[in-house]
Amino acid sequence: MARPTLITLLALKALAITLAVLGHWAAAAVVFFGPDLWVLYNLLVPSAQGLCRNFTHFQTERNEIWLTIDDGPDPDDTPRILDLLDQHQARVTFFLIGQRARQHPELVREIIRRGHEIAHHTHTHPAGTFWCASRARLCRELDEASQVLTPLGPPLRWFRPPVGIKHFLLPRALAVRGLQCVTWTIRSGDCLSRRPETVQANVIHQLHPGAILLMHEGPSVPDALRLTASRVPTAPNPHNDNRRHAWPR
Repeated sequence: MARPTLITLLALKALAITLAVLGHWAAAAVVFFGPDLWVLYNLLVPSAQGLCRNFTHFQTERNEIWLTIDDGPDPDDTPRILDLLDQHQARVTFFLIGQRARQHPELVREIIRRGHEIAHHTHTHPAGTFWCASRARLCRELDEASQVLTPLGPPLRWFRPPVGIKHFLLPRALAVRGLQCVTWTIRSGDCLSRRPETVQANVIHQLHPGAILLMHEGPSVPDALRLTASRVPTAPNPHNDNRRHAWPR
């Protein structure tokens, strides 16, 4: 997708220059800058589909959601979250950071042993620079995390970019590695709020079957929320083999 899109963008830039030479300044400005806004929107908005197709919900006829937990493994949170999930007989997907998985491989193995799924969340979680990383940096983020995670469990299927911000070259990079991009339907807000009740109200208000719920573990979550917010989901979570995915409508 990146090469055709790039060719189209360059053609529009050339057209804008031509319009400017002919004196059509307003039209030239629209044609020149309009595509840039489109690119930024599709890079920076997690649910945008223009540059990189990503799952934002799944199809189901049952009362279930897909609970996803980012930024682990964490030696304090992961064991407690796993115990809590066992109590509710829930199965979730942990989007893991490669560096943290390398530090705590035993936690990754325990996640899998308990029946949960692991997924790819880059190697270093470069939230501020992932969207503009060089091709080499993008490949390192993908490959180094895969080198850590792949020996610990089943083949990886899902990838989530840091804070949902994508990269212009991401679609091709994921395709050649057999990964698919997943964002979310509901962002819990657990990294921003200081009150568990606020997170719970935000999630419950939006909860519906087929929703993908984003939550976090680790130091990015305020201490007051680091386990309490994990109690928010009230719908059963889909087992990996039963989940049917769909592109956004």
